[in-house]
Amino acid sequence: MLDQYKNQHPYLVALDSIIFGFDGESLNVLLVKRGVDDGTWSLMGGWLQPHEGLGEAAHRILLELTGLTNVYLEQLHVFGDPNRDPIARTISVAYFALVKVADYECAISETHQARWFSLYDLPPLLFDHAQMVELAIGRLRYKASQHPIGFELLPEKFTIPQLKKLYDAIYNTEFDKRNFSRKILSTNLLIKLDEKQKGFSKKGAYYYQVDTAKYEELTHSFLNFIPNSSERAKP
Repeated sequence: MLDQYKNQHPYLVALDSIIFGFDGESLNVLLVKRGVDDGTWSLMGGWLQPHEGLGEAAHRILLELTGLTNVYLEQLHVFGDPNRDPIARTISVAYFALVKVADYECAISETHQARWFSLYDLPPLLFDHAQMVELAIGRLRYKASQHPIGFELLPEKFTIPQLKKLYDAIYNTEFDKRNFSRKILSTNLLIKLDEKQKGFSKKGAYYYQVDTAKYEELTHSFLNFIPNSSERAKP
């Protein structure tokens, strides 16, 4: 029995995270610089340690690189092409994370030379990281159409127009204002506040916040926020 283990080859296990953030206008991905001269960027990632489970390692790496805890983090896919890393045979377990950009800006460290890039204007990426991003946005679009996870990208209070901009950015399209507002409010997930956003229009838009109890209850429910989301989404 032990001989079967001895005859196997050891491989490295990496964890790479596609970290999405919304700045109020565009959907962004957090990248780190790899090399000084070639202009190649990389997803944030690290190595699995002997004592760790995958989820534990993913949260640890995210904390080390961003300083953030309590972040939405979901396992995406395993990438194991034997030639994906030219240095050593490496299996990568990819995760995608949703963070509030304002929270990250407070925790950002110059050590990692991290920078936000628009999802639709990314620089050349290391190895198969572009494939990881492509798969991650597909998963995000599906989850955001069926589950209320999009709120993980917004500040604590927001307006319906701000929420619509988020969904426009996720799907790279323009949703009808009235239909979008009607659909979102019909979920009863939002609490309307007495406060209005100032400086953007004469009337001002009311702020809303997520009903935390209902959000927790409906996180895994199928709400059908965006019907036919795969057809609406643009590359």
